[in-house]
Amino acid sequence: MIANIPLYSHPSPENVLIIGGGDGGVVREVVKHPSVKKVVLCEIDEEVCNVSKKYLPGMAVGLSHPKLELCIADGVEYLEKCEGKFDVIITDSTDPVGPAEGLFELRFYKLIHKALKPDGIMCNQGENIWLDKELIQDVLKKCRAVFPCVSYANCTLATYACGQIGLVLCSNTMRDLSKPVRTLTEDEVEANDYKYYNSAVHSASFVLPNFAHKAFGLPIKS
Repeated sequence: MIANIPLYSHPSPENVLIIGGGDGGVVREVVKHPSVKKVVLCEIDEEVCNVSKKYLPGMAVGLSHPKLELCIADGVEYLEKCEGKFDVIITDSTDPVGPAEGLFELRFYKLIHKALKPDGIMCNQGENIWLDKELIQDVLKKCRAVFPCVSYANCTLATYACGQIGLVLCSNTMRDLSKPVRTLTEDEVEANDYKYYNSAVHSASFVLPNFAHKAFGLPIKS
């Protein structure tokens, strides 16, 4: 979902940056999109990639894809060198403690804004609506100071706290991110081996409980 929601919200994503996600799972999903020409994976800890290749080969398969450029570096420092380069930027980070703290700061969102093309889309790991309401409110406030279009999606994830994880999505242009610009057929879902994502799930992910819509200042989807 962290890969497919932004990519299916963009009409023709060609250049994609992934910050974090050294296990290769996000890369695996991104390269399924035929329009994508290049993926840059910026991972701060090379050992994450090495361990994933050894113990999680089903996820790490993305790390050997010919479209991938692997960059072992700090994501913030990498973004400082980029301007108007990417169609989609995905941040698959850990929680905002230790090395990941900088990935939840206003400066980081400003750097992403600068690194995106004019019609670019950002998708970041967005914590949990049940446990992290104040943190999500803070992140959305920072994003609204940078991007004209800010939204939030909610996904089921059995291995995460409360069985759910959120995604913060932003765009350099006003658009309805809850509506995929490319609708999948059943044959395409099967061909891509999607276990979770389809066009209906894409839209449904933006339907939140009333308390979350109110807390995050988001309109209720009808």
